[in-house]
Amino acid sequence: MATRFTGFPADAFGFYDDLELDNSKAFWADNKHRYEQAVAGPMADLLEDLESEFGAGRLFRPYRDVRFSADKSPYKEHQGGYVEVGPACGYYVQVSSGGLMVGAGWYASTGEQVARYRATIDAGLTVKALRKELAGLRRAGMEVGGDQVKTRPRGVPADHPDLDLMRHRTVLVSTTFAHDEPWLGTRTAGTKVRTAWRKSRPLVEWLADNVTGRGED
Repeated sequence: MATRFTGFPADAFGFYDDLELDNSKAFWADNKHRYEQAVAGPMADLLEDLESEFGAGRLFRPYRDVRFSADKSPYKEHQGGYVEVGPACGYYVQVSSGGLMVGAGWYASTGEQVARYRATIDAGLTVKALRKELAGLRRAGMEVGGDQVKTRPRGVPADHPDLDLMRHRTVLVSTTFAHDEPWLGTRTAGTKVRTAWRKSRPLVEWLADNVTGRGED
């Protein structure tokens, strides 16, 4: 199958270098063509190439919501692309001045989701499978993270055998490639994203099935 994505040009990272120095509407007006050609266009092509395997993706808007923020910078200093598998769960890719970040997992929890996740862990029926996937992703060089409570959730005993997992309120995996990797401007960048998402798929499916309520009416 023909691919549209040919890589992220060096100016994708240069654009964000410059935006970090001048995050203003005037800069954006003068450089919007750079954003469209070096950032948004390639990201849209990448998501289109991945759609047949992972589902339809979308680009996040480049504009920040500054209504309730002390930081009134109008533009995000990164561009994200996302494929949703379940509520607040799926695959993510991001370009910024630092390089290319690829991630996956459960990223924004509700109280109901956290309760469902902890009940699943507490039941212990699929914990072995979850640990196996997380260990495999670590061996593959991916970082395992997510929002966690510092000590232990209320009502969870200190000697709970899966306390480390019970602390999580989200579960994310990611890997980052520096902006000076020579292959970022080639189709290899798409292969790297595809490979990371494939490795993350069992984790994403576990989270979608056991945490997010995917498929519930």
